[in-house]
Amino acid sequence: MNFDRPPLGIFSLFWILTSLLFVSCSSTFPSEPTPSLAAPGAPVISTLTPFQPQPGISANPALNPASPQIEPTYTPYPTKYAPAENMPTPVVIIPPPGGAAAPSFNLLDTINPLTGLPVSDPSLLERRPMAIKIANSPDYIRPQSGLSLADVAFEYYIEWGDTRFIAVLYGNDSSLVGPVRSGRYFDEHVARMYNAFLMFKFADPREYSYLQNSTLNEFLIVPGNGPCPPYIFGPQSRDDYNNFFFNTVKWANCAARMGLDNSKPNLRNGFFADFVVESDLIAHRIYSYYSRYSYNYWDYDAATHKYFRYQEANDIVDKKSEAYAPLSDAQTGLPVTAANVVVLFVPYTFENQYDADDEVYHIDLLDSGNAYVFRDGYATPAIWKRTDVNQPLLLTTLTGVPIYLRPGQTFYQVLGFTSTYTQSGSDWRFVFKTP
Repeated sequence: MNFDRPPLGIFSLFWILTSLLFVSCSSTFPSEPTPSLAAPGAPVISTLTPFQPQPGISANPALNPASPQIEPTYTPYPTKYAPAENMPTPVVIIPPPGGAAAPSFNLLDTINPLTGLPVSDPSLLERRPMAIKIANSPDYIRPQSGLSLADVAFEYYIEWGDTRFIAVLYGNDSSLVGPVRSGRYFDEHVARMYNAFLMFKFADPREYSYLQNSTLNEFLIVPGNGPCPPYIFGPQSRDDYNNFFFNTVKWANCAARMGLDNSKPNLRNGFFADFVVESDLIAHRIYSYYSRYSYNYWDYDAATHKYFRYQEANDIVDKKSEAYAPLSDAQTGLPVTAANVVVLFVPYTFENQYDADDEVYHIDLLDSGNAYVFRDGYATPAIWKRTDVNQPLLLTTLTGVPIYLRPGQTFYQVLGFTSTYTQSGSDWRFVFKTP
């Protein structure tokens, strides 16, 4: 049983994104394992051939399906990691309105590389991002705080039917993010990709020891005995175990007092475009079924170009049917939305039988794999690529062309690579499975 589980505009901007630079980002953290990846299980769908090139389109060399792994195994860290070469990096160019003279300040410095949007306070981008663990169970901890302010968020399966979020805050601050819960092996991938501090409320001894003995150690921010780090108890009347929050507003001063490196990392700009990207695959509702205790869907709203999150309203037990309720943010009072929803197919593996018995997963977000990108009410079959350990994922089409996301928040649903899905009209339903 895991350690933490209790007993039962401001102004209008037009931008054109062009790939002007070819860079290779070197890694400052140790390399990561690169297990063989297999394509997801065959979809139950009659009109699509999901991860295959369409007629007239050349095969994608990045997609190399293998036979499904019956008993996937954990691969230890190799001694070397070869970073990608000649990886295109977009540069955001913002033309002045009406052809006016360029402003005295650099508008590029106001663009958040994780969202493609300008920030209200450019000084926020001069720091290191924060990857914060946020609970999604038990149900009474909802609504959470801070999810609507995250630039990027991941949801993944932890154990015993539950999921958890890890939210990356960079262009926004919040005095209340949480409730903060424990760490997992997967969090290392997110912290490294965004060169982020990792805020979490301790972890199972196996996972905590692993993180402490890695080069991420100085970036691990767990509760202490005083106001620094700025963890606080929330205003809710609930058990203390699920009432722990993090204050990002106070973190910069605290990090300075602790002598931590809070300098701006060299994050690669994402590919963003605000025009509607159409596809033959309509996707207005995206279901992710992790278990009978944790399931959700995203509902597309054409007026705002956003997907709105709905969370399960009851467990599917004792003959109960699926039921949903909108997910909101207690801190902002806003619904939880995403401009882009990306479904990632990733291997969930165990290091040994002991970990398997306890469901202590390694979620190997390494090398590359299959994905679906949802934006503007459409779906695009995709490949995710971890081209560099210390840079965000690159999403491409099946032929290797970078996919442009809508500017705004991106939410990743992390599913097992043998997970299945069905499509019915504009509804897509993904069912989480591990081998």
